[in-house]
Amino acid sequence: MSIRLYVGNLPAELDRQALEKIFNESGDSVSLKVITDRKTGKCRGFGFVTVGSDEVADTVIEKFNGYEFNGAVLKLEKALPRTKGKAEDGSDLEEGSDDSTTSESESLSTSTVAAPVKAAAKRKKRNSNNKKTTASSSSSSSSSEAHQPDPRWASDLERLKQQLLEAQGAAK
Repeated sequence: MSIRLYVGNLPAELDRQALEKIFNESGDSVSLKVITDRKTGKCRGFGFVTVGSDEVADTVIEKFNGYEFNGAVLKLEKALPRTKGKAEDGSDLEEGSDDSTTSESESLSTSTVAAPVKAAAKRKKRNSNNKKTTASSSSSSSSSEAHQPDPRWASDLERLKQQLLEAQGAAK
């Protein structure tokens, strides 16, 4: 079973080959994934290392947690699985995804298999939201009774209607 490790505090100007070389010294079954910004292509400051077993993971954490790399002190820990619910940016999280520190956009940029599925789900959700707003706006324009005023302003609205009716009656 493979174990994912979170690697934090990576410098923005990252030499990926040098980082790979450092981690490959600890074992042959080590793979590295650096999370980059979509627009700039620069490192976002973290990545993931996948190792073959718990023992190798503990060895890598012990060896490289606090390791100085290009002027930055690396932080390594076992990556936690994402929990189902909402991320900080409001996007949906899925159970079993990579890590709780990645956002949906980062997951989309690093996962080629899940990208089409997630993109289709977003389109479907967006389309259903558009249908709801279209339907509610057409029904509210056809029936004035279906639309109720905000209760916070109902008394003010009623007073304004009375003033308008009085003004119209005085003008005739």
